[in-house]
Amino acid sequence: MGKKIQSSEYCTVGHPDRTCDYIASYILDKYLSSDRTSRVALEVQLKDEFCTISGEVTCNAGFGTDEIAAFAREAVEKIGYTPDYQARFGAANVVSGRELVVETHISQQSGDIAQGVNRDSWGDQGIFWGLAVDEPKMGYLPKDYFLARKLGQDIAGKLGGLDVKTLVTLDDGKPVECCVAIPLAPGEDDSPVVAAAKAMVGEDCRIVVNGTGRYVTHGSVGDCGTTGRKLVVDFYGGNSRIGGGSPWGKDPTKADVTLNVYARRCALEGMKRYGLPEMRCAISCCIGRRDIRVALFDRDMNLVEERIESDPASHVVELLGLDRPVYAETCARGLFGFETL
Repeated sequence: MGKKIQSSEYCTVGHPDRTCDYIASYILDKYLSSDRTSRVALEVQLKDEFCTISGEVTCNAGFGTDEIAAFAREAVEKIGYTPDYQARFGAANVVSGRELVVETHISQQSGDIAQGVNRDSWGDQGIFWGLAVDEPKMGYLPKDYFLARKLGQDIAGKLGGLDVKTLVTLDDGKPVECCVAIPLAPGEDDSPVVAAAKAMVGEDCRIVVNGTGRYVTHGSVGDCGTTGRKLVVDFYGGNSRIGGGSPWGKDPTKADVTLNVYARRCALEGMKRYGLPEMRCAISCCIGRRDIRVALFDRDMNLVEERIESDPASHVVELLGLDRPVYAETCARGLFGFETL
C-alpha cells in the first residue's frame, strides 16, 4: 500500500461565506427562542455593507424587517466586526456590523411542504453522510481536519484576525505543510502566526502565511459571502462524502442539519459497536415521509449494517437537542467533535 496524503481546510466565522452562515443561524436562534416549532429556511448574501436575507419562515413570533435587520447587525458584531476592529484595518478594507444595510425577502413556508411536516415527517429529502474516526483526543475526527480547525480558531482568537483560513496536509499522518491566511494590518508581523502554527503542527512542517504576500482587505469587502458554500469545512474536510444542503439557517425539520448530525451519531455508535477504526454512515429520507434508510460502512466502504427507521421526525430532533437555539454557537464552534462515547 502506498503512502496516504490527507488535506483539509477550515474557515473561521469571519470568512464572508461563514459570516452568512452565522447570520442565518443567529436569526434562526431568535425564532426558536420565541417559538420552538418555528419553521425557518433562510439564505444570506453579504457584499461590502449590503446584506440580503431571503427565504421562508412560519413562526408565532412575527419579527418585522427592522428586527431582522437588527439581528443581522448583532450577529456580525458578535463575530468581531466592530468599529474598533474596522479602525485597525481601515474602513476601505473591512466592514463594521453597525454599518450593515439589510434587505429582506421572506415569505411563509410552502403549504405543500407544511402538510408533510404537519404529519411529523421530514420537510425535505436527500442523502446525508456521517464519519467517525477512532481518535478520541481529536474528537473522533480526521487528524488533518481537526488540526486545521483548531489552528484556525486558535489564531483567530489569540491574534485578532477574523477572516482566517487554514489548510493542513498530512503525509502518512505527519503534518508536512500548513497554509494560513490571516488579515494583518500594515506594519504587523507574521512571526506570531508562524510560531502558533509550528507549536501545533510541529517544527518540521512547512508553514506558509498569506501566500500572496499581503492580506489586508478582507471579510465582505474582499469577497462576497453566501450561505452554504463551505460544506466541506462544516463537515469533515477532505475525508468524507457529504450530502444534503447547508445546515445553517434551517429549522430541524428540514433534515439538512438533523440528519447530518444523526448520521454522525450513527457512525460514532457503529464504530464503537463493531470495534472498527473508522465508520461511515449514509442516510436517505423522503420529503413528507418518516422512514429513513441508515447504512453503515467500514473504511473501505464495505457495507456493515443496513436498517430502516420509522421514528417521527420530532423524536429525532428532540433526541439530538436541535429544537433549541443552539445554532449560532454551533456554527462558530463546529458541528462535530464534541460528542462523548
